[in-house]
Order: sequence, then C-alpha cells, then structure tokens
Amino acid sequence: MLNIKEKRIKRVRAKISGTPNLPRLSVFRSNKHISAQIIDDTTGVTMAAASDLKSTEKVTGIAKATQVGAKLAEIAKQKKINQVIFDRHGYRYHGRVKALAEGARSGGLKI
Repeated sequence: MLNIKEKRIKRVRAKISGTPNLPRLSVFRSNKHISAQIIDDTTGVTMAAASDLKSTEKVTGIAKATQVGAKLAEIAKQKKINQVIFDRHGYRYHGRVKALAEGARSGGLKI
C-alpha cells in the first residue's frame, strides 16, 4: 500500500520526465539537509548535483537552500544546461524547496 506522499510522487513522475535537452531537477529535503540533482531520465544519468553536506558555513534553513540552488545552477551552466523541469518530489512549494528553486533561478537556470 502506498502512502499519500508516495502516491503524489508517482502521479507527478508519470507526467514529467527529463530528457537530454530538458533534464529534470529533483529535490530531496531532510530535517537538517537539502540536496538537488539534475537528471536525464532517458539514460538514467545524473548530470549535475549539489548538496549542503560539505558546506562549512554556519547558515541554516532557507539561506542554505538558496546557496544549494545557486551552486547547482553554477554547475549546470558549466555543463551547458540552461533549462530544467522542476520536480519537487512531493514536497509543497514553499520554504526550503521554494528557496532552492529561486536560488537556481538567480544563478541563471530557467525553471
């Protein structure tokens, strides 16, 4: 039996999929950390990833998520990725998830 979040994830993933031209930006959020990946679903390859796990700065919450989004956008630009499909992975679009998306946009990534 699937719980509500798993159903939401399956429903969204049935509609969106990353391609080499338009990859998927997937977000993972835990209680302490946040990470994101840019994925090409046709080949199953992670094209770029960023996380706050190796960060030594003492920022928390929304500021940390904004930094991760900006770092991911920087990595994506180096790999010539300009536009992505945003997959919030069943999380509501507010707080840290929204901050990560806005950080990626400020870094030059089109979502």
